[in-house]
Amino acid sequence: MTGRETFTSRWGLILAGLGMAIGAGNLWRFPRIAAQNGGAAFLIPWLIFLFLWSLPLLIAEFGIGRGARRGVIGAFADLFGRRYAWMGGFIGVTSVMILFHYSVVTGWTLNYFVAALFGQLDGVDTAAYWTDYSRSVWQPLGLHAVSVGLAGLIIARGVVHGIERANRILIPILLGLLIVAVIRSVTLPGAGEGLGFLFAPDLSRLADSRTWLEALTQSAWSTGAGWGLILTYAIYMRRDDDLVVNAAAIGFGNNTASLLAGIAIVPTAFAILSESDALNAMAAGNTGLTFIWIPELFGRMPLGEFVMPLFFLALFCAALSSLIAMVELATRILMDTGTTRKRAVQVVVAATIVCGAPSAISPTVFDNQDWVWGLALMISGLFVALGVTRYGASRFRDAFINIPGNDLNLGHGYDWVIRFLIPIEFVFMFGWWVYQAVTVLDPTGWWLPHRPLSLGTCLLQWGIALALLFTFNQRLAAASLRGQPGNLAQPTQDG
Repeated sequence: MTGRETFTSRWGLILAGLGMAIGAGNLWRFPRIAAQNGGAAFLIPWLIFLFLWSLPLLIAEFGIGRGARRGVIGAFADLFGRRYAWMGGFIGVTSVMILFHYSVVTGWTLNYFVAALFGQLDGVDTAAYWTDYSRSVWQPLGLHAVSVGLAGLIIARGVVHGIERANRILIPILLGLLIVAVIRSVTLPGAGEGLGFLFAPDLSRLADSRTWLEALTQSAWSTGAGWGLILTYAIYMRRDDDLVVNAAAIGFGNNTASLLAGIAIVPTAFAILSESDALNAMAAGNTGLTFIWIPELFGRMPLGEFVMPLFFLALFCAALSSLIAMVELATRILMDTGTTRKRAVQVVVAATIVCGAPSAISPTVFDNQDWVWGLALMISGLFVALGVTRYGASRFRDAFINIPGNDLNLGHGYDWVIRFLIPIEFVFMFGWWVYQAVTVLDPTGWWLPHRPLSLGTCLLQWGIALALLFTFNQRLAAASLRGQPGNLAQPTQDG
């Protein structure tokens, strides 16, 4: 029965949360961004923003999800008032739009794991291999469908037998494989130079505002804070679980996985390439680093033919565990309308296969969707903070965070972070990315909506989403409150 779905233990919830947070971004974006922004110096603001952006929002999502026991639209309508359903709707739309192309990424990782396992990447031109694969049709499309279908099968089994059991398998495998890759990386001759780059900071880099803004962005995207994913998992947490401890475990676990990925990749690059070539490899972009340079690096290192399949298996586990969370978010939104889990999963999987197909067969469409909705995640994080502020930060903290039996309680400083610091950080982070769009990514056509990496395409797609959400706000609110709450907990309040 849907109303009785609950994680069996704190560790079950934490492992699911780690599966949500630890994704492809940890393994392909973090090493690149850290290397491009001073290595060790980057780690300092990155850790600071874990406390000043990611953890406060994760805690807020836990509180919202446990307080309302509904998906992101129903939770906003229930706790903050029906007229704010559109705000939860935008968070849901953003994560679902990311789902549509993240399943494509999961398919890429599955392909590369199989190719590496059977030696198909040995001695090949890795750039040509990636170009041929990414420009083909049926293979990326088929693996995209397989990936979302696999996630759907897991979600259909429910919280305990599906989500929890899958993450109890995926996360230990992922962390174990990363540790194996780290051991091989640091034992390579010349790896010490890469370790020094990662852990001996040049503090002068902290004077560069870009280092801080990139660190804030990485923390925001990597932990999943503000995505609505941990809010969805919180529906199924036990009533007396300490959500501050859970959020901290997920945040620190996510950062640990990122560091392991950095140690696995950066010292390997420094050991095999010159410093300038290593840094150039790190500047190749997410897909370029992961699917061109990493096979090249592992192909040159001793025992690389054994390490490469393990790395891509770890990447697939990371991508799949995050994909599961995205599919569950969309499934839960439908379940709040009274739809059964089985039927909701069928609809979500079918919609993802169809709506993700353009990103699977067109790199240009993929880049556009990744750009538009990745940037929208910053707005989603802001909306979480604004929702808590609307409810009353202190009232929210007392009602949903500092409950009897907690190991850790939060003070008034949390209210200040949610009400003031998160919006200020958003202004700087979002403003900086808008500036990048106008001056760097597409300076000659930034206002044009048909350009894939323009500001204009963002404004058009966000505008359509918001216009529809505003228009149908009352219907969304009514529909999302139609079904029973996702757990037999105390009744929620009507904001």
